[in-house]
Formats: sequence, structure tokens, C-alpha cells
Amino acid sequence: MPTPDPLLRFRDRFPILKRTKYLVSHSLGAMPEAARDALVEYADLWATRGVRAWGDKWWMMSIEIGDVIAPLIGAPRGSVVMLPNVTTAEAVVLSSFDYSGARNKVVTVDGEFPSVRYIYDRLAQRLGAEVVTIPHDRSGLGFDLERLLDAIDERTQLVPLAHVLFESSFMIDVDAVAKRCRDTGATLVLDIFQSAGIAPVDVQKWDVPIAVGGVLKWLCGGPGGSFLYVDPALRPKLEPDFTGWMAHANPFGFEPPPMRFRDDALRFALGTPPVPALYAAREGPKILAEADMVAVRAKSLRQTQRIIDHCDKRGIELRTPRQPERRGGSISMLIPHGREVALELNAEDIVCDFRPHNGVRFSPHFYTTDEEIDAAFDVVDDILRTERWKRQETRHTIVT
Repeated sequence: MPTPDPLLRFRDRFPILKRTKYLVSHSLGAMPEAARDALVEYADLWATRGVRAWGDKWWMMSIEIGDVIAPLIGAPRGSVVMLPNVTTAEAVVLSSFDYSGARNKVVTVDGEFPSVRYIYDRLAQRLGAEVVTIPHDRSGLGFDLERLLDAIDERTQLVPLAHVLFESSFMIDVDAVAKRCRDTGATLVLDIFQSAGIAPVDVQKWDVPIAVGGVLKWLCGGPGGSFLYVDPALRPKLEPDFTGWMAHANPFGFEPPPMRFRDDALRFALGTPPVPALYAAREGPKILAEADMVAVRAKSLRQTQRIIDHCDKRGIELRTPRQPERRGGSISMLIPHGREVALELNAEDIVCDFRPHNGVRFSPHFYTTDEEIDAAFDVVDDILRTERWKRQETRHTIVT
């Protein structure tokens, strides 16, 4: 008899799971029913209190929601501020450092999310930074750690690096990179978007000074809820040039420049925040905290191995590392006719996605059953056997 899965007790909190095999939490986590109630709470407050809602609730929500997320990433209360997206968060960080001297190098790697790469390729160089990109290793899944460590030297200012690469699900050795950054005086900016909510994250234990991420994916908090963590000891030393009135020490004084920064995490805020997104963002992380991240990670490793076993049985090439310590929460697979197969799966309410270089991606989460994984592969077999993937050949979509 199979061992009962205690994490499945959370399934009924996610409406979509009643009808859908949801294997795409690496892209957008399932919506908790409580998020609907939170958005009603927002609407009711706006409807009844109008502009007074800012003083009642909204003004400090960017830190209050940050405090919901902080325990899940090993951060202290008051150290996490919400921002609209990681692109914005990276730009705030980038603008907080000086690149006019000898320490002007930014070291990153192939495989970073393109939006982050764009920021460093364009804005960083305009600010005077020299950007060094470490290429993929021979597998094309990750990168050579020693080559990365060698590139981080006394000239390095920032190392923006994803904990888990979004396409291959390659997980980096944070301890090794963080130590090299400390030894050389570089600042690690760790992107935990693809790890927070599916694997234990501990920015204080790892001695990571800055981290960015969001609730969109594994934290099941919806779009528009990203976050920035800055070590409280580092915070007063940084003054971002990309800033806004919420970061001002006296915002309702409406003072002209020069800027006077706040002393708390709102120091890194910008203009008016997306308040509805903040309401939606708080509910998923609460459930993940209740579920326990150690248990979530153990289940993820077990179910991603189940996917690997299905691939091995069918001769499907993986585009994700096999080693558990180097694997995030999703599995990328070079299924034949992958784009069309993914579209056909979605048409049958088995939700996944496709990336041109890494194929079809499945991502079980704490609410996924083993039977859903097995059923998804049965449907893949049927799609290939019947060749009904062909009916998707002429279909073109913006979002894949």
C-alpha cells in the first residue's frame, strides 16, 4: 500500500486542481482560494475607505508582505520589500553601486533569465560596468564552477546569479560562490525566483547580502509580487539612483532633491506599488510556510525523479541535471515534436510549457499527485502514437 502523502491535504485550497493536472508551477503557481478572498478584501477597503485606505493599510504593505516571505528565505523581519518584478529589483540593486573605479566588473552566466541579462547588458554597461558572462559548460545545462569562481576577483563589483537556472533547472553551489564573493569583496545578488517555495533557502545561513525573487511561481502568489532582500547591515551603505518617493524619509513632505533615504527596507521602494498584487501575494507563501519547506523539497526530488524514470523508460533526453543536489523543481525534456505535444497536452487540461532549447517542462509541486504525473506521460504516449500533435503544427501562440 502506498505511503500517504501528507502534503496532499493542501490540494483542496487550490481551485484549479479540481479539474486540471497542473504541471507548470515553475511558471505560474496555482492560485489559492484565499487569494480570491484577499482581492475582495482589497476591493472592499477601496470601496469603503477610498484614499484613507493608504493610511489604514496600503502604505506599509510592501514591508508587511515582505515579512510573510522573509521566514521562507531565511531573512529577518523588516529586511524584505515588495517590488513589481525582478527586472525592477535588479535595476534598483544595479543603481546602488558605483562603476567609475577599478571595481567595475559584473560577472554573470549563460542561462540567466533574459530580462535580467538585458538589464546588465544595457544599463550596467551604460553606468560604466564591464560585464563578463561565463558560458555554458559542455552539457549546456549549467556552467563550470571553477571558471565562474576564477572570474570573480578584486575588480568584481556584482555577481547577479540565479540559484536555479530557469530553463534547465540547474541548481548552483551557493556556498562556493558566496564564499568567493566574500573573499574578493564582490557582492552576490542571488536570484531565488526558481527556488523559493520549492527548495529550502536561507540567505542568512548562506551569508548572501542581496537576493531577489517573486511569488509568481512556486510561492503561488500571482503576478506583480516580487521581492528584494538586502542584508540590514548592508542597507545603510546603499543609495539607489533608481528610486522613487516611497523611498524618501519624509514622502509626504514632497521635498525637492537631493534625496533623503529611509532607514528601513522601503529604502529600496519606488513609486506607487501595485496594491492588488500585494493582497494576492500574501496567501500562497502562508500555505508554503504551513507545509514546511523540507517536506516540500523531499517530495519535489521524489517526483522529479519519477519524471526522469518515465523519460528513461521512453528514451527521452533530459535537459535537466540528474543529480538531486543540482536539480531544481522542474524537468525539461526533449520530447519529439515538443512544441506541438505541449500544446496538445494543454488542450487536454494537462498544463505544461515548452522552451525552444530545452523542450517540454513539467514541474510537480507539493499539491501534485503521483497519478497525475503518470497520467501525463500516458497522454504523451498517446499523442505521439496517434500523431495528433500534427493538428498543432500550424498553431502559433505568443505565450508558450
